[in-house]
Amino acid sequence: MSFVNYHTKEINCKIVYYGPGLGGKTTNIQFVYQKTAQKNKGQMVTLNTENERTLFFDFLPLDLGSIRGYKTRFHLYTVPGQVFYEASRKLILRGVDGIVFVADSQVEKMEANIESLEGLKKNLEEQGYDFNKVPIVLQWNKRDLPNKTSVQDLERKLNENDFPSFEAIATTGEGVFETLKMISKLVLLNIKGGLNN
Repeated sequence: MSFVNYHTKEINCKIVYYGPGLGGKTTNIQFVYQKTAQKNKGQMVTLNTENERTLFFDFLPLDLGSIRGYKTRFHLYTVPGQVFYEASRKLILRGVDGIVFVADSQVEKMEANIESLEGLKKNLEEQGYDFNKVPIVLQWNKRDLPNKTSVQDLERKLNENDFPSFEAIATTGEGVFETLKMISKLVLLNIKGGLNN
């Protein structure tokens, strides 16, 4: 899970953006990267293989405070959305502290959303995580499109665990930071809970 760097007095947390292909995971991370002050972020790294792209960068948020004198640094990752990259997804989930599941709101994408969420559960369980105990936030992306599923349907079909959820338009940034703030908060509460045990 989170990695503590005693030398720099930082707690490093890994947040993975997960969801179906072309649902907006990369757009979320790119928006956060563009809006984060230069001095508070590392370099964006894009790992390109023949057909997939994985993004990663880290940043040091200003307003999240510290835990026992340690600053928190967040490392944001995306996973490739296409199903045939299952091995890459599993690898990126290793050591995860929190997950943002980015669902594509388009009506015709519901099956892909369900399939991706089931894949997430399976991949977490295979690595020894309890899906019900990992901090997870759901994002209903692409709310600006005319062919969108109602929020009620998204909640009913994808959120049986009653995770926090946000409507978003990642291309304009709407809902992007609200989602990130919530997952960051849940991750920190989880870490604090672990420190107290």
